[in-house]
Amino acid sequence: MTNESRDITRIVLMVLFIVGLIVTSMRIVQAFALATIWAATIVAATWPLMIKLEGWFGKRRWAAVAAMLVVMLLAFVLPVGLAVESIVSNRETISTWIADLPNKTLPSSPGWLRDLPVVGAKVATAWDELAVAGTKALLTNLSPYTKDAFSWLIGSLGSFGVAFVQFLLTIAIAGILYSKGEIAAKGLRMFGRRLGGERGDKVLVLAGQSVRAVALGVVVTALLQSILGGIGLAIAGVPFATMLTGAIFLLCIAQLGPVIIMLPASIWLYYTGSHGWGIALFVWTVFVGMIDNVLKPALIKRGADLPILLIFAGVLGGMLAFGVIGLFVGPVILAVTYTLLREWVASDPAARV
Repeated sequence: MTNESRDITRIVLMVLFIVGLIVTSMRIVQAFALATIWAATIVAATWPLMIKLEGWFGKRRWAAVAAMLVVMLLAFVLPVGLAVESIVSNRETISTWIADLPNKTLPSSPGWLRDLPVVGAKVATAWDELAVAGTKALLTNLSPYTKDAFSWLIGSLGSFGVAFVQFLLTIAIAGILYSKGEIAAKGLRMFGRRLGGERGDKVLVLAGQSVRAVALGVVVTALLQSILGGIGLAIAGVPFATMLTGAIFLLCIAQLGPVIIMLPASIWLYYTGSHGWGIALFVWTVFVGMIDNVLKPALIKRGADLPILLIFAGVLGGMLAFGVIGLFVGPVILAVTYTLLREWVASDPAARV
C-alpha cells in the first residue's frame, strides 16, 4: 500500500511538472507563435518552388533562400509603395474633391426606393433630408466624431507598426525553416509516428498537402483575378486602379470575388459618359469573376485529393474563426478531421457497405 501510494504521488508530481513545463514554454514562445505559424504556412506552401530555385542556383541553398526572402519582402513593400504612388499621382484630384465636398449636392431619392418593403420609406426620408441639408450640413454634424476618428487612425498606425514587426519576424523564421526544412519535417513526422504510428505520419503529410492546396487554389486564383482586374481598371481609366487592385485581391482571398469592386467601377464609367469603356469593363468583370469557378477547383485538386466543399468550408470558416491565418488553418483542421474520421469508419468491416 505504501509503495502504491508512493508511485501515485510520483506520477502526479511528474504530470504536474510536465504540465508546468508546457505552460511555461508556451508563455515564453507566445510572442513568436503567430509569426511561426505564418512562416510554417508560407514555407509549406512554397517549398517546391524553393527546391526548383535551389536547382537553378546550382544546388546552393543559401541563394534559393535569399531569393525567396526577397520575394517575401517585395510582396509586402511593393503593394504599399504602389498605394502611396497612386495617392501621390492623384493628389490634385483628391485635393479638388475635398475642396469641392462642402458644395456637393445630392439628388432626391429615386421613386423605387420608397416602394421597398419595411425600410424603403425610412431610407427615402433620410435621403431627402440629407439632400435638402446638403453636404456642408452633413460635415458639420460629423465634426464631433472627428476626434474619435483621429484616435482610431493613430491606433491603426500603431497596429500597423506591430504588424510590420511581426512580418519581419515571419521572414526571419521562414529563412530558418527554408534552410533546415528537411530536418524540421523529419522531426515533425517522427513526432507524428510517436503519437499515432503510421496514421500520425499520414496526418502530418496531409496537413502539408492541405496548406499547399489552399495556396495553389485560393491564393494563386486571387492573385490572377486581381492582376486581370487591375489591368482592366487601368486600361478603362478608373482612378486609383492600384489601390482598387489591392482591394480586389483581399476580397478574392476572402472568397467574395472581384465583382464588388469592378461592377461599381463599370457603372461609374457608364454614368460619367464613358459608355464604351463602361460596357467593356462590365464584360471583363464577368470574365474575371468566372475564372475561379474553373481554375480554383483544378488547382486545389493538384495540391490535395480532398473534397472541394471541405476546402471551401475550411477557408471561409477558418477565416471567420481565426482571421486571415484561418485561411490556411481552417482547411488543415477540417482535412485532418475528415481523414481520421474516414479511416476510423473504414477500419470497421461491419461499417462497410
